[in-house]
Amino acid sequence: MSNFSKTFSSSLGRKLIMCLTGLFLCSFLIIHLTGNFQLFKNDDGLAFNQYAHFMTHFTPIKVVSYLLYSSILVHTIWAIIITQKNKKSRPVAYAVQPKEGSIWSSRNMGILGTILFVFIVVHMSNFWYEYHWGNTPFIEYRTDLNTGTTVSKEISSAEYTDYVSYVDNGVEIIKSKDLYKAVAFSFQQWWIVALYVLAMVALSFHLVHGFQSAFQTLGWNHSKYKPLINFVGIWVFSVIIPIGFAAMPLYFLFK
Repeated sequence: MSNFSKTFSSSLGRKLIMCLTGLFLCSFLIIHLTGNFQLFKNDDGLAFNQYAHFMTHFTPIKVVSYLLYSSILVHTIWAIIITQKNKKSRPVAYAVQPKEGSIWSSRNMGILGTILFVFIVVHMSNFWYEYHWGNTPFIEYRTDLNTGTTVSKEISSAEYTDYVSYVDNGVEIIKSKDLYKAVAFSFQQWWIVALYVLAMVALSFHLVHGFQSAFQTLGWNHSKYKPLINFVGIWVFSVIIPIGFAAMPLYFLFK
């Protein structure tokens, strides 16, 4: 076995894989949340549909997307492996569970991760799969370039593709898949909204432990930087980002 294989099959190596894939997923959360804020624009979904097209057709983004899917699978698989290794190393559970120096989220990362994995499967099925191969409706936007006024209407297709954009007699015409409408429809179903909110609560607790643990694994937990890491981990990733994502389904449910 090579030194590389030995390193990543060791306990430290497994933790290193977890922390690197986890930090990559954290960076994606920021990008994904920023793009999804287009849902709040009062433009009948124009900005969000343009964002959806860009994210699925711009080559560098597509490459990053495949890295993202791989990271989710690797992160999940290695989490299961680490959990099983820990159980095998201590087949008999503690008579009294140690709680001093640990928090609830650190003792229940498996439960939190399972909730998030179920959420990701539902999310990808409802939107990613439907956008590529499902029955996502089409919409046409006509913007008068002189007045800036935009009107929209549902159409049968975007001329046999998922996005068309051109200018005709001073009018910008955009025909695209209407993922915005698909999102609005899904988020009018209370059980989907409930799942999303529950998943964001799980994400919050998951990141409380996971974000700080990743920097500890990398050895970047110096006392000089630890307050900043804790602040970013708690307030940015464990509070602001989950609230931002949870606000979207609640917005459409009560809109």
